[in-house]
Amino acid sequence: MFSFLNKEKNSSSKSIDPYIKIAALLIHAAKIDENYTEKEKIIVIKALINLGLKEDNVNEIIKKAEEIEKESNQILEFTKEIKNLNKDSKIKIVEELWKIIYSDNNPDIYENNLMRRLTGLLYLDPKIVGDIKEKIKNNLVK
Repeated sequence: MFSFLNKEKNSSSKSIDPYIKIAALLIHAAKIDENYTEKEKIIVIKALINLGLKEDNVNEIIKKAEEIEKESNQILEFTKEIKNLNKDSKIKIVEELWKIIYSDNNPDIYENNLMRRLTGLLYLDPKIVGDIKEKIKNNLVK
């Protein structure tokens, strides 16, 4: 599904680095409302597995990503690799971000601001990001 992530790589740190950056971004979105819940953590885990990460590595990646996110004061370092992905991969990551934001059914201005910033940083059309937002929101209502 995500060609750059699914290339056969050994267990070197370079092979898991993209997952750490993606996880850190997802965790940042979960923490931006100052309420990082278990439900959000599960969404992050499922997202990483859907992106091709082996389940054996999930806990290690989450732990490293939480540390990196805690130490960071900007999201640019998390988006560097993501912005170079193909459009479909970026859309999948944006879908996961919106799932995290809507997991408490109460998106706030900080979460919406984050998504506006990410739209530009990931070189995505705001209409596409808005459509994804509506899709996720509508799926929660059903």
